[in-house]
Amino acid sequence: MHIEPSKLKTLLLGMNLISEKQFADVEKKAKQGRESIENILISQNYINEDQLAQLIAENLAIPFVKLKNLKITPDTLSILPENMARERMAIVFEKDKNRVKVAMSDPKDLDTINFIRKQTGLDVEPYLATDSEIRKALMLYRRGLYKEFSKIINENVAQLAGEEGMKAVEKVPVVKILDSLIEFAVAEDASDIHIEPHAEGVIVRFRVDGRLRDVITLPKIAHDPLIARIKFLTNLKIDEHRKAQDGRFKKSVEGQKISFRVSIIPTYHGEKVVMRLLPEEAKKFSLQELGITGKNLEIVKKTMKTPTGMLLVTGPTGSGKTTTLYTILNMLNDEETNISTIEDPIEYSMDRVNQIQVNPGVGISFANGLRSILRQDPDIIMVGEIRDSETAEIATHSALTGHLVLSTLHTNDAAGTLPRLIDMGIEPFLIASTVNIAIGQRLVRRLCPMCMESYNLDTPAISSMKRETDMEATLKRLQERGVIRKKDISSIRFYKGKGCDQCGGTGFRGRIGIYEILEITPDIKELIAQQADAGKIRDKAIADGMMTMLEDGIQKALEGQTTIDEVLRVIR
Repeated sequence: MHIEPSKLKTLLLGMNLISEKQFADVEKKAKQGRESIENILISQNYINEDQLAQLIAENLAIPFVKLKNLKITPDTLSILPENMARERMAIVFEKDKNRVKVAMSDPKDLDTINFIRKQTGLDVEPYLATDSEIRKALMLYRRGLYKEFSKIINENVAQLAGEEGMKAVEKVPVVKILDSLIEFAVAEDASDIHIEPHAEGVIVRFRVDGRLRDVITLPKIAHDPLIARIKFLTNLKIDEHRKAQDGRFKKSVEGQKISFRVSIIPTYHGEKVVMRLLPEEAKKFSLQELGITGKNLEIVKKTMKTPTGMLLVTGPTGSGKTTTLYTILNMLNDEETNISTIEDPIEYSMDRVNQIQVNPGVGISFANGLRSILRQDPDIIMVGEIRDSETAEIATHSALTGHLVLSTLHTNDAAGTLPRLIDMGIEPFLIASTVNIAIGQRLVRRLCPMCMESYNLDTPAISSMKRETDMEATLKRLQERGVIRKKDISSIRFYKGKGCDQCGGTGFRGRIGIYEILEITPDIKELIAQQADAGKIRDKAIADGMMTMLEDGIQKALEGQTTIDEVLRVIR
């Protein structure tokens, strides 16, 4: 739902959310990128999507609805056909004897309202909902896809009964099986598809919200044709079965353009395939949507305004480091800024950003690519990962000579970033002069809002927490920040998910980050110069007010965003 720019400007200025100059900059950026002003306001963190929708709803005197807090029945959902719901961005979420309630991206869409009125013979009450919540609700149409998928597989595999050898292989409906598999994976919001051959069959698993789960077992005879089909799409050697092969292919699924990064390796029972699903365009998150809030958000925003230095993000593989960097790059991306990246691989395409793919075969490494970027008059440089001393040295000198450098490192926490750079041969005085902040992060699963319930920790759970951390000191710091009122852990209410149809029985839907953000203050610089270990740097940062990942996780658990078990799992 859009609103006239002049009206929107008046509302935002009246709420002191933006200045006239900032709004003019947003309008200019929207025109350059051919995006809506609303999207730019959200991506630049002037306002979040919910706040903007509520503001528009109040201005237009239309009720606002949070779909994620509602349980929508299949019968209610089916009032509006899926194709029309997707086209019109509308969801029927409630029905009674006299009326139906419809969440819409544009509540003034009279065609959709009239269609529903004719379809039901009832009055239609339109509500405004955010685009992101409507898109998530649209996935409810696909909740029955598993039955559909299983039916397709079983029907097509059943016809192979009694067949043997090449005759059976030729009859495998591999195109339909793979297409159904991919469609199901997209509907389930999977990040990876695993196809694993075993003695008795082929196990298919999806990674959803960071966790692998079995989906279906295919007959052994389907393995070779399925692998051959994937190799054909990826332009790999179909007759090569002894070597590992990697490639990519692209496919449009449910209106989304998705790139599939494919890895094939030989195993004892045959070739195993892992396909990583990568949307062609990066999702434009705000820092708040990622989970960076409060003081942490203030520090990151302040650092982004610094024209030189290094911003480093650290964490294990799969902890969302690249998404954090892309979100920051998107906020910094405008016509006055030249941004270049060197990545392995390029996960998302970004407009107006010069992205270079590492390719050792033609001599493009992180170090060589970074040297080439420096001759391209960059303002901001993003290095996908600092892996070696040479890359670390060039990145550090780039930050020292007038560039803002963003990159990632593999360390356990934010404080470990600084000694790690010293281990790579970077002089302590250079680190102290160039690093602005180090962000440590992990991803935890979000609680499903439809089935979450509160509870108190029992004695074994409290004992487990005490083994993981200095609980008394942690609770004291949380109390000082106003996160909790009492230090008695047994009286604090946490949350968990029971499991429901909306979350596939897991109790979770989606993921959110937990963070610790180490600001390089004069005292921290002094410790770096003394080559202090990570423990001393961490202790000093905490004494100066840094919120640790554990504390940030506990706060999110208290807010009902995740569970304390999830926080402890990723911290371990």
